[in-house]
Amino acid sequence: MTEAAYAAVDWGTTSFRLWLIDRDGRVLAERRSSEGMMAAAKTGFATVLQSHLDAVGAGSELPVLICGMAGARQGWVEAGYVDTPAPLAAILARAVPVAGQSRDIRILPGIAQRDAGAPDVMRGEETQLLGVLGLDAAGEALVCMPGTHSKWVSVSGGTVARFATFMTGELFSVVSRETILSHAVTGADDLEDREAFRSAVAAGFKTPASAANLLFQVRSRQLLFGGTPAAARETISGTLIGIELAAGLAHGWPQSGIRLVASGRLEMLYRLAFETLAVAVEPIDADEAVRRGLAMAARAIWTR
Repeated sequence: MTEAAYAAVDWGTTSFRLWLIDRDGRVLAERRSSEGMMAAAKTGFATVLQSHLDAVGAGSELPVLICGMAGARQGWVEAGYVDTPAPLAAILARAVPVAGQSRDIRILPGIAQRDAGAPDVMRGEETQLLGVLGLDAAGEALVCMPGTHSKWVSVSGGTVARFATFMTGELFSVVSRETILSHAVTGADDLEDREAFRSAVAAGFKTPASAANLLFQVRSRQLLFGGTPAAARETISGTLIGIELAAGLAHGWPQSGIRLVASGRLEMLYRLAFETLAVAVEPIDADEAVRRGLAMAARAIWTR
């Protein structure tokens, strides 16, 4: 059996993902759970990690590299931030060791934009960027990373120049569950209404300043003209994504197009949104990106 070289962990706010990796970067085993930072803070980060390492048969001396919210102030050990403009290589140099552990455990830092006019932070996405662009990235790149808190990142010559976070996913959850629009989406099934989604993307992109009005129209349109709960759900989603894209594309984009780092339903929705606006994207699987980034960091840390 191939011997593991290290364990790579992407530790989010509400999710935990661990991969056992060999020296050639191949995945030997994988674990996923909902034991993100919020749950682990109660159970104990060391306890959660060890339970998953035991489940994949990891040796007692196997090193572990972690990215994400385990390095937040409320996490296991605060890993701080690399300030913009942030060379991706600086992320590797600032990995923080977890003291008091029998094995070598490191947590990668996030990136901070200390601009009083546009303050922003990211944790976890910097490792995906590393996996997407590498350490020797040349030229300009614009990267869209959908999620609960979507990131749009401008990278120049391997350095993160600026980025912006959009609460699109969280707003969708709140608007569709906690407002009057919850009545409009009640009973929505798994069927997609792509036409409703495309129309909403176009409307949100064209008039983002009318966001509150566009969202209320979801309810009034259904009351006056009918429509399915699925159409209402897709309209809410399309409106919020259209508004995000309006801001993200406001300053143009490189001729090489946009890297879209996503997976699952989010990847499908954002590809459809960009297609609606006739904007070319290069889709990149989010899980693969973070694994590549962690592998790159692990090689730099443990083979120097």
